[in-house]
Amino acid sequence: MNINRRQALTLSAGAALFAVTGMSAGSARADAAAVDKAMMEITGGATPEEGKLTLNAPEIAENGNTVPIGVSVDSAMEGDDIVESITIFAEGNPEPSVITFNFTPMSGEATASTRMRLAKTQNVVALAKMKDGKTYMAKSEVKVTIGGCGG
Repeated sequence: MNINRRQALTLSAGAALFAVTGMSAGSARADAAAVDKAMMEITGGATPEEGKLTLNAPEIAENGNTVPIGVSVDSAMEGDDIVESITIFAEGNPEPSVITFNFTPMSGEATASTRMRLAKTQNVVALAKMKDGKTYMAKSEVKVTIGGCGG
C-alpha cells in the first residue's frame, strides 16, 4: 500500500488531534446520582444513617492532585459492632468510588487515611458498612483551587 504525502499529513494531523483531545473526550464525570447508585449497591437500597462515622477532609484543598482524607468509625470492633468496610466516593471524579478499606476484628479499630485526587470542588462521601447490616454515611464539601484530574 502506497501512501502519498497528503495522506501522510492527514493521518499525522488526525493522530495529533486525537492525542490532544481524544483522552479528554471520554472523561465523563460522576455526579450525585452516580454516587447514590453506587452507595445503594452497598446498602442494598437502605438509606444510610448519619453519625458514628467521621470523615476528615479539608474545607479547601489548594491542590486537587493530593487531597488528604481520613475516616474513622466509633466501633468496639467485636461482636456485632464490627466495621466491615468504609468506601469513599467523590461526586465529580470520573468514577464515583475512590477506595474501599476493609476491616476485621483483628484491625482493632476502623480508622484509615489516604490521599486522593479531586478534579474540582465537590462532595466527598464516606460510607461505612457494619457487620449487623447497618450503614453510616458522612459527607464533606472540598473546595479545590487547582484541579487534580485535568481540572
